[in-house]
Amino acid sequence: MSEFKVQPRPERGTHKLPRRGKRADHQAKASSLGKRAAVFTAACALLVGVGAAGQASESRTPVAVSETTQSAAAGIESNLSLEKAEMRANPASPAPEPAPAEISVAPQAAEPAPAPAPAPAPEPEPAPAAAVAVNDPAGAQAYAAGQLASYGWSADQMQCLITLWTKESEWTTTATNASSGAYGIVQSLPAEKMASAGADYLTNYRTQINWGLNYIQERYQSPCGALNFHLSNNWY
Repeated sequence: MSEFKVQPRPERGTHKLPRRGKRADHQAKASSLGKRAAVFTAACALLVGVGAAGQASESRTPVAVSETTQSAAAGIESNLSLEKAEMRANPASPAPEPAPAEISVAPQAAEPAPAPAPAPAPEPEPAPAAAVAVNDPAGAQAYAAGQLASYGWSADQMQCLITLWTKESEWTTTATNASSGAYGIVQSLPAEKMASAGADYLTNYRTQINWGLNYIQERYQSPCGALNFHLSNNWY
């Protein structure tokens, strides 16, 4: 039978390998250990087969084969024990935990500013105070006397004017004829005729006097002419 020789494992440190990380070294050692264990198992099986064959036939070198096989098995077992010890001394480092994912927080939209309060509505303007009629006979006569010259009348016409409007209204601004509705110092009929002299004809004796003097000039040419017609007809 041919002699079976097991090549001894090269001395450690004979070949230098490039440096790798601890985890890669550990995985390589584990893989190498597994391969060597498989080799060891195969060698043992082969030795058993060789031993059985040796008993059935004569062998020229049984002692040499037995010693060589035992030496190789011892070397393999020694190397396996050494690598197991190194693996226990340098356990595989746990894989680093992945960095936590960044949480992106969307910026919150700024709250809209409150709408400004509406401006208060302006207060309505107060209604104009109602005009108050002024009943001032003396003041009315003084005003009428000052207007005669503007119509080309002499001062003696004033006496006729006083007599005429005293009979009509006593020179009262608000004098009203209950039967006809004539109104004011000059007793205009209707009262609205005096609006041509001013909108305040109901309360202002000056407006009433201006309208009355114009009326006398147009109809009777003078205050004395108007008085003479009135004395004859009881109206003018």
